Amino acid sequence: MAPRDRLPLLQLVPNLVTILGMCAGLSAIRFTFDERFELAAALIIFAAIMDGFDGMLARKLNAASSFGAELDSFADFVSFGVAPGFLVFGYALSGPMAGAGWIFVLIFAVCGCLRLARFNISRAAPDEAPARHFVGVPAPAGAMLGLLPVFLGLSELVDPTRAPVLVALYLAGVGLLMVSRLPTPSIKGVRIARENAVWVLVGMSAFAGLLVMRTWATLVVADLIYLGVLAYLALRAPAPRSRE
Repeated sequence: MAPRDRLPLLQLVPNLVTILGMCAGLSAIRFTFDERFELAAALIIFAAIMDGFDGMLARKLNAASSFGAELDSFADFVSFGVAPGFLVFGYALSGPMAGAGWIFVLIFAVCGCLRLARFNISRAAPDEAPARHFVGVPAPAGAMLGLLPVFLGLSELVDPTRAPVLVALYLAGVGLLMVSRLPTPSIKGVRIARENAVWVLVGMSAFAGLLVMRTWATLVVADLIYLGVLAYLALRAPAPRSRE
């Protein structure tokens, strides 16, 4: 009898990190039901951090696999398509316009699913050169943008519950950004001069400090900056050629 194949435990580490992030997204939904909105938002942020780690670990450990890629996609849909929609609904849309608000939550979730499906197809395309930018807003970034009304409320800068219609329209707009053809920045494609590297490190240190001291206000500013970048890229995008 041939000995059974043994799988090194390190090969499972990226998948374990993916599952940890998915559990965080699912737990965010649970704490939304309990109206513990700060914890729910923190868990979605944690899921986004885990999403950045699992791919990096898979490459470093040479543990990338089709199974891991599909698992990552399912986890992303839960954490960045479903959980943010539930949180925004529970925080700002569950009042008088709960019925209409839920429609916009569905739009956001479906757009997140379509974004991930398109990403999976492009990833599986053979002989495809690695892109230096994303097409449309990535799912984790879309989740952070979608949570902007929650961040505004938790930071006590604005009360989004007073403008549920705007919150619903904004959430649907973020969903459309995810399925758009707008080129969006990718960290892998960013290049900086060596002499400016120190300023990037200092800036990240300042951002980390602000994130600890004023978490929600800092995330509001980060979302607004990212929206500004998207607006700039949209204005720079060439107009489609008319067909005669």
